[in-house]
Amino acid sequence: MTQILYAYISEENHQYLVKKYLDDFPEDFQKKVLAYKRWQDAQLSLLGRLLLKIGLHNKNKEYKNKTISYTGYQKPFLADCSVTFNISHAGEIVVCVLSENLDIGVDIEILSDISIEDYESIMTKRELSFIKNEVDNKVAFFDYWTQKEAVIKANGKGLSIPLKSFEIINNKTVIDKESFFLKKVHLDQNYRCHIAFKNALDPTIENPRIVQLCDL
Repeated sequence: MTQILYAYISEENHQYLVKKYLDDFPEDFQKKVLAYKRWQDAQLSLLGRLLLKIGLHNKNKEYKNKTISYTGYQKPFLADCSVTFNISHAGEIVVCVLSENLDIGVDIEILSDISIEDYESIMTKRELSFIKNEVDNKVAFFDYWTQKEAVIKANGKGLSIPLKSFEIINNKTVIDKESFFLKKVHLDQNYRCHIAFKNALDPTIENPRIVQLCDL
């Protein structure tokens, strides 16, 4: 079962969240959050960890205090735990996806005005052709962008994989003979979000659940 949790940041609740929850996390993470100059960045980072903690508690109460480790490519994971997760944020939304025994990646982006030509270096010719032929180029572009970002996060090697080196066709792609399957997630009309699964698409994805800051 794959969980999708998300939340909107709130300046009004920022100090409350920091005072109540920041001490629950490791010292290095606390320093990272407090080092941000903008409250938005600090809260997005903190909320990502809070959503993860909530998701782990939902799956198994014994999981909620698991320590995050990192691969050589800096992908976070939980040692000695079947639960996999990934976190992404953009604009005013942070989303956390949790699954079990499946390598996953998630990416969310806020819709904004862009010039398609500026991104020719990261899109294949077929992808660019599809984007340019769509009625809403902007939406089509961010659908592809979030798909590609989610895939390289599920792969685990991140930006060491050139985005132009693989092509998304019908919500599927292959990298080094490994298949990745994509699922669009509807959170907000002003954003685009996709989850990528390595090897197999989870057929038991729960509907996204918003976490209200007032309930934390």
